[in-house]
Amino acid sequence: MPALDTEASSGPVDASPAGPASPVTDASRTTAVAAAPPAEPATGTAEPAERSEHSDASKLSPGDPGHGRMRLALFAAGLSTFALLYSTQALLPEISQALHAAPEQASWTVSGATVGLAVAVLPLAALSERFGRRRMLTVSLAVAVALALVIPFAPSLPVLIALRTLQGAAVAGVPASAMAFLSDEVRARHLVGAVGLFVAGNSVGGMSGRILTGWVTEAWGWRAGLGAVAVTSLLCAVAFRLLVPPARHFTPAPLHPRRIAATVRTHLGNPLLLRLYAIGLLFMVVFGAVYTVIGYRLVAEPFGLSQGLVGSVFAIYLVGTAASATAGRLNARLGRRGTLYLGIGTASTGLLISLADSVAAVVAGLVLITAGFFAGHAVASGSVSRTAAHGAAQASALYQMSYYVGSSLGGALGAVAFAAAGWAATVALALGAMVLAAGITLYASRRAAVPARA
Repeated sequence: MPALDTEASSGPVDASPAGPASPVTDASRTTAVAAAPPAEPATGTAEPAERSEHSDASKLSPGDPGHGRMRLALFAAGLSTFALLYSTQALLPEISQALHAAPEQASWTVSGATVGLAVAVLPLAALSERFGRRRMLTVSLAVAVALALVIPFAPSLPVLIALRTLQGAAVAGVPASAMAFLSDEVRARHLVGAVGLFVAGNSVGGMSGRILTGWVTEAWGWRAGLGAVAVTSLLCAVAFRLLVPPARHFTPAPLHPRRIAATVRTHLGNPLLLRLYAIGLLFMVVFGAVYTVIGYRLVAEPFGLSQGLVGSVFAIYLVGTAASATAGRLNARLGRRGTLYLGIGTASTGLLISLADSVAAVVAGLVLITAGFFAGHAVASGSVSRTAAHGAAQASALYQMSYYVGSSLGGALGAVAFAAAGWAATVALALGAMVLAAGITLYASRRAAVPARA
C-alpha cells in the first residue's frame, strides 16, 4: 500500500533542498526519471514516454559544450524566480508604514503572488508541452522581470497587490517547465546533479532576495529594495537567455484538456493523495504565517531590530537545505509517518520557544520551525509521485498548488491573527495547523494498521 498508509513501502525520500518557494524535489523524480527525479510539475499532459537508449545517449553529459551552460542557465532562472516571488516578505513592516496598511492588508503582497503561482502552474505546464519548455522559461522570466521593474513605482497598495499577483502567475512558468526541460535535454544519469543546481538556485534566490531587500531598504527605502531585486533578476534573466542551449529533444504534443481534467479528477478522488496535499498545505500554512509576520515582531519592542537585520533573519533558510538533505536518511530509519511526526514535533517546539521575548529564543525557534517544515515537506512531496498510479506529473502539480495555497493562507491568516492579538495568536494558528497535520498522519497510521491486523 503506497504513501502514508504503509511503512513497508517507505524507501528513502530523495529530498534535495527545496525552499518554500519551490517544492521541486519530487516532481523531478517523475518526469526526469521516467527517464529519472521529482520536482515541480513537469508536464501538463500525459506521462512522458520512456526514452530509448539511443535518445538518452544523444543528450547532454558533463564535458559536452552545452552541459555546463544548461546548468548555469537553470541556476540563474531559479535564482531570479524565487528572489522575485517572495521579494516583499522581508519588507512588510516598511510597506505597512509607507502605504498606511495594516499587516493583514500588506501581507497580500506576498499571498497574492503565491495565489497567482498556484492558479497558473498547471495551465502553464500544459502549454509548455505544446509550445516548448525553453520558450516557456524565456517568456515567463521576461514577463516576471518586466513586472518587477514596474512594481517599485506602484502608487498604492491595491495596485501593488495586483501587480504582484500577475507576477506570481508569470513566475509559475519556470517551475512548470524547468524540470521537464532538464529531463528532455540532460542524460538521465546526470540529471540529479542538474536538478540539484536548479534547486540551489531556488534556495539561494529565496534567501538572498529577502536579505538584499532588507539591507537596501534600510538605506534607501522599500521601493529601492524592490528595485534592487528587479535589477538582479534582470541580470539573471539575461544570463539565462545567453547561456541556455537550444532544445534538441523537445517534441510538441497536442493539448488534451479533457484528458488532463480527467487525470486531475482521479487524483482528487484518491484519499491518499488528498492527505498528502493537506499535509503539504498545513506545513506551508505554518511557514507562511511565521515568515510573513516575523518582521513585524522583530522591528517592534522589545526587539527593535533594523530592517537590514530583519532581512538577515532569512539566512535561517540554510537550515532548510540541511533538513531536506537529512530527511531521506530519517525516512529510512523512522519511516514516512515517523519522519512526519518528527517534523511536526520539531516545528511545534520551535513555535513555543519563539514566544519568549528574546532574540536568541526567537532565532532558535525559527531554526526549529524551518527544520521541521522542510523535513515534513520533503516527506509529503516525495510521497506524491510514489502514490500516483498514473499521471504523476499532474499529481505533483496538484501538490504544488496546495503548497502555495497553504503559503497564501498562512501569510494572510497569520497577519490577521497578529493584528488581532500579537505573536501569540500567530503561534496559536500555526500550532493548530500542526495539530491537524498530526491528526491526518495518525488517521493514516490507523488505516494502515487495519490490514496488518487482518
